[in-house]
Amino acid sequence: MMNILVTGGAGYIGSHTCVQLLEAGHSIVVLDNLDNSCEESLNRVKKITGKDFKFYKVDLLNYEETNRVFEENKIDAVIHFAGLKAVGESVAMPLRYYHNNITGTLNLCDIMSKHNVKKIVFSSSATVYGDPEIIPITENSPLHATNPYGRTKLFIEEIFRDLYVSDNQWDIALLRYFNPIGAHSSGEIGEDPNGIPNNLLPYISKVAIGKLECLSVFGNDYDTPDGTGVRDYIHVVDLANAHVKAVEKITNNVGVVTYNVGTGKGYSVMDIVKAFSKACGHDINYKIAPRRPGDISTCYADPTKAREELGFVAEKTLDDMCRDTWNWQSKNPNGYR
Repeated sequence: MMNILVTGGAGYIGSHTCVQLLEAGHSIVVLDNLDNSCEESLNRVKKITGKDFKFYKVDLLNYEETNRVFEENKIDAVIHFAGLKAVGESVAMPLRYYHNNITGTLNLCDIMSKHNVKKIVFSSSATVYGDPEIIPITENSPLHATNPYGRTKLFIEEIFRDLYVSDNQWDIALLRYFNPIGAHSSGEIGEDPNGIPNNLLPYISKVAIGKLECLSVFGNDYDTPDGTGVRDYIHVVDLANAHVKAVEKITNNVGVVTYNVGTGKGYSVMDIVKAFSKACGHDINYKIAPRRPGDISTCYADPTKAREELGFVAEKTLDDMCRDTWNWQSKNPNGYR
C-alpha cells in the first residue's frame, strides 16, 4: 500500500478519489489552495471512510511550501488534480490559466525529482482532442485543443512525455476524462462550484432545488439526434476508481501511458434534463440559448484501452448519476457552506 499525495484533493474529483484511495487501503496527503474548493469536503471524506490524513493549504505556485510537503512526508506517488478548469474563464483569462496550470505542474515535477518521487497520475481531459473528426475517440485520435484550458492540459501532457524521455525512471499515467457527474452515494460529498456553475449537472441541480431560475441550453442546432450537444458522462465514483487503478498500474515500470476514462456512451443535454427530472420528481425549467464559443457538438470515448490495460469499466448508469447528484444537492442545498 502506498502513501499518495493528492494535489487538488479537496475538489470535486479529488475528494471522491481520496475516498476510493482510502477504501482501497492506501494512505493519503492532500494539498489544495482551496481556490475553487472547500476544506469541509475533506472533513466529509474522513467521515465517510473513518480515516484521518494530513491536509496542507498550499498553492503549487509556492515552491517552498510545496517542497515542505515532500520534506515532511514519505510520498510514494502523486495524483495531480490541482488546476483551474473552466473553459469560458480560460478564454477570458488565458494568462492566468497558463501560469497557474503549467507553472504549478513544473514546480511539482521539479520538487518530485528532487525527492526522487517519480510516479504520477495526471488529470488530463478529453478537451485535448478538440473537435474530433471520428467518434468514438481513441487515445490515438489527433490532439487539437480548442481553448486555453484544453491547451494547458495538452501542453502538460507534452511536458510529461519530454520529462520521461529525459529520465526514464518516471512512470506517468495521463488520464483523459470525459464529463464527470454524480456524487458519492452517501450524499456527503459532491460538486460544489463557487458562484454560477460552469458545468451542466451542478447547474441543473441548482435549478431543480430553486437556487437558479432556469437552465440555459447552449445551442439546439448541433448535428445530433435532438440538436443539443452530446457528451460522455461518467459517474465521479467510477472516475475515482480509475485513478486508484492507474496509480496501482504505475507501481510497475510502464513509462508514459494514456487512457480515456469514459463510458463509451453519448448523452445529449436534453437526455440529461429528462433523467434529472425523473430523479428529482419534477420538470426542469430550461431555455435555449446561443452556442458557447469553443463548444463542440459530439464527444464520447472509446474506453477499450482502459478496460484492457487497467481493468477499468465504468459501472454506473445515467440514472445513478442523476439520482446521486440530486441526493447530494437536496441534502446540501448550499453545498459545503
